[in-house]
Amino acid sequence: MMQTWNVGILLFENVEVLDFAGPFEVFSITMMNFGKPDYYKPFKVSTVSETGGTITAEGGLKVVPDYSIARAPYFDLIVIPGGGDVSREVNNDVLIDWIKTRNDEVKWMTSVCSGAQIVAKTGILDGKQATNHSFFIKQFRIDHPKVDIIDGVKYVDQGDIVTSAGVSSGIQMALHMVRRLLGKSAAEMTAEIMEFEMDFDDATY
Repeated sequence: MMQTWNVGILLFENVEVLDFAGPFEVFSITMMNFGKPDYYKPFKVSTVSETGGTITAEGGLKVVPDYSIARAPYFDLIVIPGGGDVSREVNNDVLIDWIKTRNDEVKWMTSVCSGAQIVAKTGILDGKQATNHSFFIKQFRIDHPKVDIIDGVKYVDQGDIVTSAGVSSGIQMALHMVRRLLGKSAAEMTAEIMEFEMDFDDATY
């Protein structure tokens, strides 16, 4: 039976476009048996926001999420993107509680850029390694001393939690997850379709 994973990407006001669109692109175009009659897409990707209403991302891009957090289905993997200022989300108890609850259900919780600050507020990064956009590393260390912050890397894989650095790093994180779940050749094919360069032999971070 062909494996399919449900991917949920969180959206909120002023979310950074590439933070969510990069991983969305990676997961949505990944294919197995590319070019063959029995090809299939192993990821079903959906977007979700607190209310389900239209959100305005950085730069004015308007996006209509697929679900509200109350109506969202089960996800195997969740992506928490970031933005220039995520203080509203960090202090949104409804959103933080949803992430906490979903973390107990999903197989993988991931973040891009300052989305790590939202995830860290839940406490699930305590005692783990993580990364963030280089602009936010210093403050991240102050705000979350229980998290072992790794600087100068594109992503940090802690098994069930994977964080990535700024903006385009989310593409590398998502391709890394494709490699983890489907193998190097599938990840390389996805990167080739996107014309995105990535060294898949570097598995450190």
